[in-house]
Amino acid sequence: MIFAIKAEVHDLRAKTFTFSAQKTMYGGKRIAKGDAIFVFASENEGGPGLIASGVVTSATALPRTRGIDRQTPRVSVAIKRLALAKRRLGRGELKPFAAWNDGRPETELNFKFYRQATNKIVGISDQAAAYLRRFFSRAGAREDRDMEDRAHPQDRPGVSQ
Repeated sequence: MIFAIKAEVHDLRAKTFTFSAQKTMYGGKRIAKGDAIFVFASENEGGPGLIASGVVTSATALPRTRGIDRQTPRVSVAIKRLALAKRRLGRGELKPFAAWNDGRPETELNFKFYRQATNKIVGISDQAAAYLRRFFSRAGAREDRDMEDRAHPQDRPGVSQ
C-alpha cells in the first residue's frame, strides 16, 4: 500500500522526517517500514502542501487509551526523503475537485486531506500515487500541460472548433 501524510513540517528540505502520534484515516493505520509515502506540509501550520516523497523507515502504532470508546488510531513514523517536489500541489490546487464520486486522483486527495482539515496519515490508491509522482519530475509538468491542451483545444492560439 502507498501512503501520504499531511503534518506540520519544520524543515521543508530535511533529509528525514519524524512525526509522532499522527492520526490515521482511510487505511493509514496499516503503514509499515518500507512503505512508499508522500509528505504534505500542512497548510494549517503555514506549509505549502506536497513537498517530498520518501520511504517509511519506522512505524509504531500507539496503544489505545483505556476508557475512551471512539479513538482514531495513531502512529509515529520516521521517513527518509527520496525526492523533493518540483511544483506546487496543495489545498488551492485540489479544492476544485469536489465531485466526490468522479474517480479522479485529485478528488481522492482533496477528500482524504481537506474534507476534514486535520493532519493525518492516509492510504492512497495506485492512481493517486501515479498522479503525485508527476510532481517530482519536469516531464510531469510537461505532461500536465499537454493534457490540459488536449482537454481545452479552443484555448490554444489558432485552434477553432
